Amino acid sequence: MTSPASAPGRSLRLPVRPGIVGTEPYGAPQLDVPHLLNVNENPYPPDADVVASIAADVAAAAGTLNRYPDREFLGLRADLADYLASESGVRVAPEQVWAANGSNEVMLHLLQAFGGPGRRVLSFAPTYSMYPEYARDTLTEWVAGRRAEDFTVDVDAARAAVATHQPSVILLTSPNNPTGTTLPLATVRAVCDAALEVDVDGAPAVVVVDEAYGEFRRIGVPSALELLEEYPNLAVSRTMSKAFALAGARVGYLAASRDLVDVLRVVRLPYHLSAVTQAVARAALRHSTALLAQVDALRTERDATVAWLRARTRDGVPLDVADTDANFVLFGTFDDRHAVWQGLLDRGVLVRETGPDGWLRVSIGTPQDMTAFKDALVEVAGL
Repeated sequence: MTSPASAPGRSLRLPVRPGIVGTEPYGAPQLDVPHLLNVNENPYPPDADVVASIAADVAAAAGTLNRYPDREFLGLRADLADYLASESGVRVAPEQVWAANGSNEVMLHLLQAFGGPGRRVLSFAPTYSMYPEYARDTLTEWVAGRRAEDFTVDVDAARAAVATHQPSVILLTSPNNPTGTTLPLATVRAVCDAALEVDVDGAPAVVVVDEAYGEFRRIGVPSALELLEEYPNLAVSRTMSKAFALAGARVGYLAASRDLVDVLRVVRLPYHLSAVTQAVARAALRHSTALLAQVDALRTERDATVAWLRARTRDGVPLDVADTDANFVLFGTFDDRHAVWQGLLDRGVLVRETGPDGWLRVSIGTPQDMTAFKDALVEVAGL
């Protein structure tokens, strides 16, 4: 007998949570075009030696897939701690490192642990478009302060926002997405100090500095990792998706105090990091020098792209180009940015329509990618 719910032509109403009714899933366009410059990927794939090491380690892991993976993955955490010491000069213990399936899941763990109903997360717009969605998914109230016209964070305004909103989590992004702007350590320190004055059930706010693009920062620009010893309420997140050219592996991580990391261990799903993922990440970390070899080239290409864009004019008016320490450039402004986006796409170049109205963001690709982008932009925008 056919039930009423399964009768042909009948739609079933579902008890969808009110906060997500009518919303669309996150997703940048994934289109088959010659020049993919929209999601800040590293354009250079791993070389043959790296691929061989990853394949060998995954093959070894495959022989153990009848068993659950190492739940605490201290081997991977130790490797990540060694890498951070080499990259930033800051040494942390393996127990101070946490990893998950992309920095997205790391951020979700943070809000599961320190957000929730009746709590707020504060950030400063424009910033990463997924942050409000992490808040929504964890039933945490989203509050966005504003960045200055040059996309920096005003210290006095930040202190005032923290005092006013009393957030349990403060999200800072350095380099910021979509602008590429870095934060001086003095700004991070000021926000951390303000967070210590917050009272969330008798505890201060947690400050998270998202350094997903940290490896691309210019020489001499410090990492917030340098402040970890001063602030037990600070967490610094990174990813292997960008500089490591491992977007497809989905490995993100953070460094923080042991107490903070131990709370994340409570909210993670059991065995959340598969044996295959751990094998891929550890093999890649053994080849960190080779995998990061293209970072300098991408920095050079980024700076050249910024200079080229700043030299372009439309009707005698120079383009606006944000200062950037990431592997992308935010530029504009256009009266109809979608028309410019579509014109580039029609010429085989996919960029991102994101950020404040009128702006577009281009990821840094190979020299061939960037030549195609520049040629197409001249045609489309009349530069």
